[in-house]
Amino acid sequence: MRIGILGGTGPAGGALAVRLASEGFDTVVGSRSAERAAEVCDRLKGEWPDRGLPLSGADNNGAASCEVVVVATPWDAAATTAASVAGELAGKVAICMANALVKMGREFQPLIPSRGSVAASVQSAVPRALVSAALHHVPAHDLGDLNQPVDSDVLVCSDHPEATDTTMEIVARLPGVRAFDAGPLSSASPVEAFTAVLLQLNVRYKTRVAVRFTGLDLEGG
Repeated sequence: MRIGILGGTGPAGGALAVRLASEGFDTVVGSRSAERAAEVCDRLKGEWPDRGLPLSGADNNGAASCEVVVVATPWDAAATTAASVAGELAGKVAICMANALVKMGREFQPLIPSRGSVAASVQSAVPRALVSAALHHVPAHDLGDLNQPVDSDVLVCSDHPEATDTTMEIVARLPGVRAFDAGPLSSASPVEAFTAVLLQLNVRYKTRVAVRFTGLDLEGG
């Protein structure tokens, strides 16, 4: 499976690209500039020279041509970036991992986009895509550290069963991660907003927290 990452040159997108590639996904780092994407790919592969990571760089159109696409841009560019490649995204699963947040001093505050969530805004911008929301609570550092498992649960929200299933299949391939179906895309609003709480905990306790749920039995269905 080829996975393209819009905004793959940023911290979250680059970390996810490395992790996906390490699990055997042919991963394309996307950027407005193909040259910038190639530079980032070279840097990421240089950080893990013995891994043989299947990473390549392309402009956003090239990344959007993949089978599955991740929107990892800053939150305020997510919908417009997706809309710019709407033709490529039609009929495809598009995973939105952006969070609408603002930092006021030492405090993180969630913002509520006009559609209720960044993921819903992306879905509105590319109505023919199969948008899911996922990976909001996974620290970028943990994603990008291939020497350690991720150690996090991931909630997946979508109005499209195919998007939910595909996203969960990809996420479950990441070591240490459990994926859960958290319902329709409307649930993405509180999921995204909760990221502000996790970041506040990071500041308070000088750590990197992630989410684990109890009482959920994956083997039992």
